[in-house]
Amino acid sequence: MSVVLMPLPARDFDPTEAGVPWRELTRRGHHVRFATPDGSVAQADPRMVHGTGLGPLKNTLRADRNGLAAYEAMLADPAFQQPWDYTHAACQTIDGLLLPGGHAKGMREYLESITLQVLVSRAFKRNLPVGAICHGVVLAARAQTDSGRSVLHGRQTTALTRSLELTAWALTGLWLGNYYRTYRETVESEVTGALAQRTDFHKGPLALRRDTPEHPEWGFTVRDGNYLSARWPGDAHRFALEYAALMDCAT
Repeated sequence: MSVVLMPLPARDFDPTEAGVPWRELTRRGHHVRFATPDGSVAQADPRMVHGTGLGPLKNTLRADRNGLAAYEAMLADPAFQQPWDYTHAACQTIDGLLLPGGHAKGMREYLESITLQVLVSRAFKRNLPVGAICHGVVLAARAQTDSGRSVLHGRQTTALTRSLELTAWALTGLWLGNYYRTYRETVESEVTGALAQRTDFHKGPLALRRDTPEHPEWGFTVRDGNYLSARWPGDAHRFALEYAALMDCAT
């Protein structure tokens, strides 16, 4: 049975971007192990779970019923309730690596972890299947090869686009401030800066609706060898299916 590592921050990860891939991987018989900074159980972003503080945009911006159902099922997984800490995870043998996203400030500990950046670098060096969605691509972009360049240098990728990030921020900034701005620099800007050329970043079609289990084709992903990326929770079902297929082929 193959082992896919899914590192998470202590708090504020996106429930859809973690739960939907977890559900598809476990359905196919892959074993998902989790890791958090200190080995405590991770807490999802409560706004994305409950819609707290999102006002009239609650039903648009929070996780939808498909994402919430996958997240609730993931909570019952004993592996989720007993995560490794980052240091221990870095010493384990894994067969794949999946990097979910999230945008609230609790994500910074995950995105800035040197331990995780080294772990990501090793996964790319071993050509393991690596999946990254939304801010998870930032973690990948910060991981470096032996030459000092990002592991994404020379690769094709997508990530949370500038338009998606700034639109959510503009719609909620009046009462939520910079909740949707994890950093002053947008995700697209940071990721593009790590690439060999700007044209290696793919924005995809307008994200007008979320994909679903019945319509994964509504989502958007970019694959480059064993590396798969996606933009936001609305791509999660297509991302999950394609990443699980990568794992199926690798085992």
